[in-house]
Amino acid sequence: MRKFNRVVVAYSGGLDTSVMLKWIRERYRCDVVACCVDLGQAEDYGRLRRRALTTGASRCFVVDARREFVEKYIWKVVQARALYEGRYLLGTALARPLIAEKVAEVARRVKADGVAHGATGKGNDQVRFELTFKALAPELGILAPWREWEFKGREDEVAYAQRHNIPVTVTKAKPYSSDANMWHISYEGGVLEDPNHPYKEDMFELTVSPEKAPARGETVEIEFVKGVPVSVNGRRRGPVEMIDLLNKIGGRNAVGRVDMVENRLVGIKSRGVYEAPAATLLYAAHRELESLVLDRDTFHAKEGVGAKYGELVYYGLWPSLHRRALEAFVTETQKYMTGRVRLHLCKGNIVVKGRVSPYSLYWQKLVTFEREEIYNQRDAEGFINLFGLPLKVKALLRKNR
Repeated sequence: MRKFNRVVVAYSGGLDTSVMLKWIRERYRCDVVACCVDLGQAEDYGRLRRRALTTGASRCFVVDARREFVEKYIWKVVQARALYEGRYLLGTALARPLIAEKVAEVARRVKADGVAHGATGKGNDQVRFELTFKALAPELGILAPWREWEFKGREDEVAYAQRHNIPVTVTKAKPYSSDANMWHISYEGGVLEDPNHPYKEDMFELTVSPEKAPARGETVEIEFVKGVPVSVNGRRRGPVEMIDLLNKIGGRNAVGRVDMVENRLVGIKSRGVYEAPAATLLYAAHRELESLVLDRDTFHAKEGVGAKYGELVYYGLWPSLHRRALEAFVTETQKYMTGRVRLHLCKGNIVVKGRVSPYSLYWQKLVTFEREEIYNQRDAEGFINLFGLPLKVKALLRKNR
């Protein structure tokens, strides 16, 4: 067993990391420092700091990384419209590399020789944390208690917490896990492990059900400059304020819920239920703007890039050259991605009401069914003859044989 003098724990105040502070200190006989990274979780960080110190941490650092999260992570996936398996908006996957970066910075600051995370040995987060640690601070040892401690499940953790008077919010009666930041809230475990079991409405924090959403709905206009959102309904907003506002607008109109079975990197299928109102609205609006501004081939290519970008983020490869190279492609496509998109939200639905851009490639005079002098319809015959030539040649030759 490796020896550590000081370990910095990526601390959230949840069940896993609360138990870890005590367990690492007892098991490794070392100093334990907690590091809390604020990505918009709406926590009481004074209370969280006190809880960490009471549980066994010698110090607790709270790092406010909300603006950095939006500007250096969220805006990049919005521009790429990166998704995993067509539906997952990457809320947890996007947060982990930034959390790991801040934990590594604290580790260097306090001269620690190790870092620790609370991800399980079955999940994706262990990969996301550890690949970032390896890329940014390869000299640090990595502790993953879920892969070595004696607990067989969360009920064992709850029992340990109760024996040691560790305050936790998860109980045996409500064992599902939740992870939150400004980009989403995820729910998994417990009754949600059965993919045929419906979720309960009282679980959600950001969204109302379609039944409780207002019947008339609401219209929202989002403005982009070079693919980055800058205003909502004609008013400029800061990056953090914008995400918070769009979460409220989408949430009260039942927009942003996803219930999916996804394929984890480790080979397990798992069910995740997510709330991501702001992400859902921004992806919908950005897609409509791109439909105006990008030429056909670039638009189609970018669809594939977004899927690959999402896969790399999901797999924990945020620090990779591959992801950065795709980002360079995305950045080039966003040079003219300026304009406004109007969406009407009603009981979970998003209806496009309008889109406009000074760089639009949509030419109304060209597309009209009325009289115009631009497009010579006779040209289509030669185009079709050449485009269809391989099909014609195959048919003729096979017929002759």
